[in-house]
Amino acid sequence: MTRVSRVFGDTMQKEAVPAVSADVVFATTSSRFPSYKIGSNLQIADAKEDRKALSMKEVVARETALLLEQQQRLSVRDLASKFEKGLAAAAKLSEEAKVREAASLEKHVLLKKLRDALESLKGRVAGRNKDDVEEAIAMVEALAVQLTQREGELIQEKAEVKKLANFLKQASQDAKKLVDEERAFARAEIESARAAVQRLEEALQEHEKMSRASGKQDLEELMKEVQEARRIIMLHQPSKVMDMEHELRALRIQLAEKSKRSLLLQKELARSKGVEDYLSHLYELDGAETLGAYLRIKPCSDVAPEISKCSIQWYRISSESGKREVISGASKSVYAPEPFDVGRSLQAEIIYDGQLIKLATTGAIDPAAGLGSYVEALVRKHDVEFNVIVTQMNGVDHPSESLHVLHVGKMRMKLRKVNTTIAKEYYSSSMQLCGVRGGGNAAAQALFWQAKKGLSVVLAFESERDRNAAIMLARRFAFDCNIMLAGPDDRTSIRT
Repeated sequence: MTRVSRVFGDTMQKEAVPAVSADVVFATTSSRFPSYKIGSNLQIADAKEDRKALSMKEVVARETALLLEQQQRLSVRDLASKFEKGLAAAAKLSEEAKVREAASLEKHVLLKKLRDALESLKGRVAGRNKDDVEEAIAMVEALAVQLTQREGELIQEKAEVKKLANFLKQASQDAKKLVDEERAFARAEIESARAAVQRLEEALQEHEKMSRASGKQDLEELMKEVQEARRIIMLHQPSKVMDMEHELRALRIQLAEKSKRSLLLQKELARSKGVEDYLSHLYELDGAETLGAYLRIKPCSDVAPEISKCSIQWYRISSESGKREVISGASKSVYAPEPFDVGRSLQAEIIYDGQLIKLATTGAIDPAAGLGSYVEALVRKHDVEFNVIVTQMNGVDHPSESLHVLHVGKMRMKLRKVNTTIAKEYYSSSMQLCGVRGGGNAAAQALFWQAKKGLSVVLAFESERDRNAAIMLARRFAFDCNIMLAGPDDRTSIRT
């Protein structure tokens, strides 16, 4: 009797088992061996599989249904492309089936080797180890049965894939044939249309040549007939010829008189232009043509009249249309451009003793450097505060120069002094806001604000940058509330 010892068991684990398992490779894809477990009565049961993974048969059926459903909606070329893709997919599935068939054959060989190894091992062990070997042999046989069943399913799937591939191949050929026929028909139609157009062009050119030749000939004949008729009339009516000569002589006399009158008018115009040139050199605009500066009308001649005795009016001129707009209230010798003037030219009209003098900027008013980014940073805030001084209230000079705070918010504006609120109004159509139109050197730092009818103030800021930022910020918030915030009589120009 063979004696089974611990040493032999260790030897079996080290030599026999690794020799068999070394040739077995379990794949991790969907074509791997199914997982098994020992159930009751030593029955081999399948482990729970992932329900999310679809079998190849289900994938093929789903793709076929989608192709048949989309066939009615696709064009001929798209249909051919779809069939070619389906044919490639079917070929790929066929290749995968061949690979799985080869893998299945390898699995049979491995199971046979494993069973032979277990049979040889069964004769060398006894007792409990022998029972374990027999149980392993039973599991291998069960695996072989299930593998055979799986091979049958694979054969059936292979037949279906081959059938689908043939169907798709035939459909692809039919689609290509249909595309070729449609292409040939379209080319024939195009050639026919080109030939018809060419024939029509030739006919039009021929007709045009004929009409030109006939029209020229008719015109020449008509001119000859008119000249002959005039000659006959002149021969029979000599008095009319004399009348025409008298009329021509009278016209020549009138033309000479008109020429003399024209020369007199030209001389008078030249004298008036000389006066205008002389007047235009009496004054000039002084100051930087940019936002944040101010422009001043300055005399540049000793004989220039005093500016205080002249009537002044400022205008803004659009750089695109050239339209001139009156700046209401700008009737002083000093004007500080506001944000609305950026991109436009400014013009000042001076009237003295019935004479009109026009002064204009050399170009459009330039924006202030860095002002745009500064305003964009302030827009993110809900409420922005500016330190100001009230210089006028309701058109009357304000004697106090105490510090006030102007709040520019997204919905309203407020003016306060410490804890006392002087004005607090929501943006409305009655509110007005613009730069001060006059006021000397400090005009670039001051603005006019009419909170409501009957309440208006002139505010002086700490810098030109704060003044322009407050105007731009308030107009931006008011525009978000569908309100066009501007100065007196400026709303119409803003809308245009």
